[in-house]
Amino acid sequence: MVNISRWFPETETHPTPFQLAMMVLSFLSVIVVLVLTFAKTEPETRRLLLMIDFSICMIFLSYFFVNLFKSDNKLLYLQHNWIDLVASIPAIEPLRLARLFQILRVIRLIRMTHSLIAPLVKQRRQATLASLLVAMVTILTISSVLMLIVESGAPDANIHTAENAIWWALVTISTVGYGDFYPVTTVGHVIGAIVIICGVSFFGVISGYMASIFIAPDETEKLETQSEEIKCELKMALDRMEKNQDQLMQEITLLHKEIKDIKEDKDRP
Repeated sequence: MVNISRWFPETETHPTPFQLAMMVLSFLSVIVVLVLTFAKTEPETRRLLLMIDFSICMIFLSYFFVNLFKSDNKLLYLQHNWIDLVASIPAIEPLRLARLFQILRVIRLIRMTHSLIAPLVKQRRQATLASLLVAMVTILTISSVLMLIVESGAPDANIHTAENAIWWALVTISTVGYGDFYPVTTVGHVIGAIVIICGVSFFGVISGYMASIFIAPDETEKLETQSEEIKCELKMALDRMEKNQDQLMQEITLLHKEIKDIKEDKDRP
């Protein structure tokens, strides 16, 4: 019997924010693969899904090679994560189904952690970047696919191709609004309104993150100053304790000598 557990080793008590982001993108990627494989879709919708699949694969490959570069034992990393590399190769039809193996890694990741909140609290910056990445990919994927499906058959519609849908999603989520592509159906307007709201929230988070980058050094300096003050106070307290201990030892020695003298005086005839 093949032991597949060696492909999915236990590595950390808690997953990092970027591992959680890759977990969410894995689910999204598997959904795209299943739709491409089993669903009957229009040619332009299929092209759009293929473009989204290619983009997600590029994220997976980038994450894989960054971790490979940072790994101390690259051979061991390749041995444990080669399935990620194979499953992340785009534009090769038989390998797309290999991405289903990522679900096993996701299940292992969920089971091995006792709390998903702990890594997010401890690594806020990384959690922010990971959340922004997942939000951007998810919003672009869902909105562009839905808009292409809704608008492609409508009269007077101007969103007909995969490129049109992606460009509309990018322009709308960035709240730029060029107006070259726009929805003409009621459902399309609802989707567009939701994307605009998400885009405003999205860039609000980015603004807060950028502000925290400039504020963080001051907080770090304060923490370092407080740490130095605490160290100085501890050192002074230890010095006082050592002085008190030396003084106490001298007093004990003097008391012992006085007791000894008293005994000697008492024993004299």
